Amino acid sequence: MLEFADFTRYSFRRDSEFTTLAEELRAIEGYLQLERARFGDRLRVRLDVAAEVLPLPLPFLTLQPLVENAVRHGLERSVDGGTVTVTARDEGDTALLMVNDDGVGADPERLREVLSGASPGEHVGLRNVDLRLRRVYGDASALVVDTGPGAGMQVALRIPKFHPAVSLAPAPSRPSEGRIP
Repeated sequence: MLEFADFTRYSFRRDSEFTTLAEELRAIEGYLQLERARFGDRLRVRLDVAAEVLPLPLPFLTLQPLVENAVRHGLERSVDGGTVTVTARDEGDTALLMVNDDGVGADPERLREVLSGASPGEHVGLRNVDLRLRRVYGDASALVVDTGPGAGMQVALRIPKFHPAVSLAPAPSRPSEGRIP
């Protein structure tokens, strides 16, 4: 229950559009604790995160939906479960972030349709993350997905370490609708 409460608080917070990689990883750990209650030993997790990228600012809920996609669409359908690997590497001016799973994979053409907006439905989290990344950083930070039926899935993205549109400052408060100050 505590993990669920922490994860819910993180998911619904509204103080900034951005967070740090370290905070996002904490939320992912809370989410994975919940999934471990369902999967037991069928869910294995590996983190390969360079310490120097932990303070990296990134859009709120960038990696968590990718991890959730890996668990729900990749591993949940696999009888044996599998492994989700989250990787974060320092690459000079950018950080390379990847979420891999060794699950059932997906049809690459179907994913192209999802990412292009031509086919709503499954994997909508991938499209939402891709759109937000493109809005903030441009096409250079778009998701790169490598998958195939039975081949698992790798989702990679590059985040600039410094970008003028990115701030960890609290979002400006919005006046309440229908209320007179």
